[in-house]
Amino acid sequence: MNLSERSISALGRIVTGDQRISPYRSGPHLVRLFNEFGGNDVYGRGFPSMGQFAESHLRRLNGTNHFCTLIKEIFDPRDFLDAGMELQPAIDYLNLRFKYDGYEIFKDGDFVKVHDLERGVVEIANSFSKSNEDGLHFIDEQILKSEQKIQCGDYDGAISNARSLLEAVLVEIERKCADSTTEYNGDLLRLFRRVQKHLNLNPAREDIDSALKQVLSGLVSVVSGLAGLRNKMSDAHVRSYKPSKHHAMLVANASKTVVNFLYGTYDYQKKKIS
Repeated sequence: MNLSERSISALGRIVTGDQRISPYRSGPHLVRLFNEFGGNDVYGRGFPSMGQFAESHLRRLNGTNHFCTLIKEIFDPRDFLDAGMELQPAIDYLNLRFKYDGYEIFKDGDFVKVHDLERGVVEIANSFSKSNEDGLHFIDEQILKSEQKIQCGDYDGAISNARSLLEAVLVEIERKCADSTTEYNGDLLRLFRRVQKHLNLNPAREDIDSALKQVLSGLVSVVSGLAGLRNKMSDAHVRSYKPSKHHAMLVANASKTVVNFLYGTYDYQKKKIS
């Protein structure tokens, strides 16, 4: 997600509360907010104006994989509730400006999501992003590359990156779950089944609802399809079918959705144990 300077300025006024349709955030509050997204500031003497500080960090994060996550944090309904405010006026204010950049914010349940008006790409934050490990930086790169390639019309490359994203996350989860990791030999479906076992996601479990069983079974089909599509449509092999934009979007979004679910499951189980 990449916003124009005018949209950055408008978003800055929502972050600080200067537009009076969103909660006011003090200097320390702004520092805490942006430090969660890679900042390293301390509030004190010589601190710039709230607006300048907010806009500088918005520019820093603009175009990164974490910008949408930041917007969701800015629109946390609990902050608006505590301030006695509604979300919709602030959403409408930004959407009047964001539409010129090709984006819109909308409510999905209690929280908000960002929609790309041109591509419709599912925007997610990479849950591994706070790690300093090289392998996890690679995951960040695949998310960004996939989105960029769709935007540039390189649909073959987008499919390759979508597959690489799923592979990298599966390998990383297995590394974290298993005492001794089996070497990955390129068989994506077999790798997924090992991770599925580590995360206790077997659709045959008797303690889960039948509808959820169907969803879990569907994950196997999605992973199997992603493996086959890459061989037929991507730039990693001699291509037997040229993908279109909607094909690349489907593959990229499917990969991101599976990745988000798998890491969410891993993170939940890890917290439950600890």
